[in-house]
Amino acid sequence: MRRVGRLVLVILGFAAPAAAQQSVGDIVNFLVTNQSVQTSDAQRDRAAADAAGDTIVRALLVNLTSSPLASSSSGFLYKLNPRLGTVERATQSFGTFFVERAQTAGKGRASIGLSADSATFDRLDGLHLKDGTLVTVANQFRDEAAPFETESLALKVTSRTMTLLGTVGLTDRLEIGAAVPIVELTINGNRNTLYRGQAILQASGEGTAQGVGDVAIRGKYMLYSGGPTAVAAGAEVRLPTGDESNLLGTGTAAFRFTGIVSYEPGSFGLHGNAGIVRGGVSDEETFAGAGSYAVNPRVTVSGELFVRRVAELREIGFLRQPHPTIAGVDTIRLSAIGDSGTTIANAMAGIKWNVGTTLVIGGHVAIPLRSRGLTAPFIPTVALEFGF
Repeated sequence: MRRVGRLVLVILGFAAPAAAQQSVGDIVNFLVTNQSVQTSDAQRDRAAADAAGDTIVRALLVNLTSSPLASSSSGFLYKLNPRLGTVERATQSFGTFFVERAQTAGKGRASIGLSADSATFDRLDGLHLKDGTLVTVANQFRDEAAPFETESLALKVTSRTMTLLGTVGLTDRLEIGAAVPIVELTINGNRNTLYRGQAILQASGEGTAQGVGDVAIRGKYMLYSGGPTAVAAGAEVRLPTGDESNLLGTGTAAFRFTGIVSYEPGSFGLHGNAGIVRGGVSDEETFAGAGSYAVNPRVTVSGELFVRRVAELREIGFLRQPHPTIAGVDTIRLSAIGDSGTTIANAMAGIKWNVGTTLVIGGHVAIPLRSRGLTAPFIPTVALEFGF
């Protein structure tokens, strides 16, 4: 009788909307937890839905608030030539996009710039988000190949971020800078019930949030410089300036500490980073490597690899348990599984072009190497920087 009543309400147009929700975070939780399939175990239903919702929200925050920002290193780096007593360019290439270089901008040198990227996330731990096949709860007879009753989620998540950047060299070894991300996040989703082949819209919701994300203040100190080799230490604090309820910020400060080594003997350069993050959405360990090559004095190409071990981002999957009241039936629930963290890996390739004077423009594309966390097929970024 409950199923019949539910069918009548939906047919008459009473599918639950999310219009009354106040934030993007509320909409995500609404879509994940608004369940109609009867499992006769409300406690397990709620626990699984809460765990799945928390995993989706954390996966969003990992991408929006704790991803590495564009490198603080200017495309134009300078150093003093002690033999000539003049300042000259320290490297031939314009460097990388995200992996840090050990060299600093040089005393009194500064740069300003911006980068802009856009991403449409279509998978969560390899499961499709947009096509409506992500099952959230289902009942299935053990002797049947497919569930007789399911609820599934279709979720479209799009983010656009523009980051304003600035760096200044206080000494030949020390530089400081800031990064201000401006984020637009759009979420549009439906939750559908399928009972014995009959599809029903169970719930829908959409929302957009715009605003300043978590602002970063950062610094880098070059510990050693000998010929083409340099070693540096970097530190960054991300301030909780973003709107936590709309998933534009984490609501708590995060601290990043990075060790940096670079080898740039001429037209090519190799760079390695290793770091830790404490606070924010999750503790992390990060490892990155990059290579850059100056094709000519105006053009540099680069390839980069980023690996992040996110301690508090669990994998999402399915739990199968016997139905408490119907013999021979299992209930399948979408939930977070495992207690360990998740490793995210991305590869990037790009190009930088010195248009004129000290203006550099560039573009690169990032692609996921592992189907872990929230992923997009590719994320394009364009950037420009002016040094003075």
